[in-house]
Amino acid sequence: MTDASTGKVVVNRVMSLDGFIAGPGHTMDWIFEHMTSATFPEVMAATGAMLIGRGTYEVGKRMSDEKTDYDGGAQFVLTHRPPDEPDPNVTFLTCGIEEAVATARRAAGDKNLEILGADVAAQCLQRGLVDEILVYVLPVLLGDGVRFAPPGLDRIDLEPFSNVQSGGVTMLRFHVRK
Repeated sequence: MTDASTGKVVVNRVMSLDGFIAGPGHTMDWIFEHMTSATFPEVMAATGAMLIGRGTYEVGKRMSDEKTDYDGGAQFVLTHRPPDEPDPNVTFLTCGIEEAVATARRAAGDKNLEILGADVAAQCLQRGLVDEILVYVLPVLLGDGVRFAPPGLDRIDLEPFSNVQSGGVTMLRFHVRK
């Protein structure tokens, strides 16, 4: 990217051992059985903004009772259809993926931009906008749901640079080879 910020664009994923980032019906309650914002606090501290897909935003709204208390900075939701009622905690973007990433990176300042949502992450990966992938592997098999990467994503080579375990959660980090 040509942005002058020192932060990275990081696809952040929680994944079951069998490769799902959400269960059937986009359920994600299984995540909170294993993780809290205190599991890897350095990730939250390094994040200045989040770019989220509309579907992930909607799942997050349904899960708001879970008390996730994750503060990743300014939240941007990329969507073709902004909601009728605005959310004061979110900026809705209807632009292309490159402009959305640039906007959210500016808001992140010198911290990382976290990418959440299967479709938004795939678009960023396809366009070479991602610097790093961070995956939390949880000790659960879901059997079905939303896969880590959608069908049709081209091959992307990664370079592992870190793996850390906290309880039953293993955090894997990869640089995206460009």
